[in-house]
Amino acid sequence: MSHKVDTIDSRTHEGNLNKLGFWIFLTAEFALFGTLFATLLTLQHGGGYGGMLTTELFELPLVLIMTFLLLASSYTCGIAIYYMRKEKKNLLMIWMIITILLGIGFVGFEIFEFAHYAHEGANPTIGSYWSSFFILLGTHGAHVSLGIVWIICLLIQVAMRGLNKFNAPKLFIVSLYWHFLDVVWVFIFTAVYMIGMVYSG
Repeated sequence: MSHKVDTIDSRTHEGNLNKLGFWIFLTAEFALFGTLFATLLTLQHGGGYGGMLTTELFELPLVLIMTFLLLASSYTCGIAIYYMRKEKKNLLMIWMIITILLGIGFVGFEIFEFAHYAHEGANPTIGSYWSSFFILLGTHGAHVSLGIVWIICLLIQVAMRGLNKFNAPKLFIVSLYWHFLDVVWVFIFTAVYMIGMVYSG
């Protein structure tokens, strides 16, 4: 293994500190989303739909498209990290750009979904369930948007300075963050859309 690959694998003090900081941050994120999920599930059991049932509004084909986009982006992100470890900068950037585009598509469809609900009269003020729904999905969407900006900033660094021991660990960390958001979405798809339609139906 070359010296360059050694540094890309983040065997540096700064890289290890970045990883430690990230895991502490991720613990807080688990607590945040866990609280939001617990709130929504409690309200699902207790009602609070404000007269607008999820079965009347949820568009599963749209949700499936969003799910496909985010799952695919997680896959392309993994490929990008594979090429990062192979020191193939151009392929890394291509696959990360694809990841960004898929993420933008996901956020775009989520905004469209929110607009659809608002047009039908569902908003955070009509019931406790819808309030928790918009907070949970809005929080996740904001995190995806943050991840997109984060990846873009790192790609700019790679384009300007090349792949090195300083930006490679950050790319690895942002990939973990992206996979985390993907896992959160799987829970959202199950708890919000699948189970939600059962309880409101």
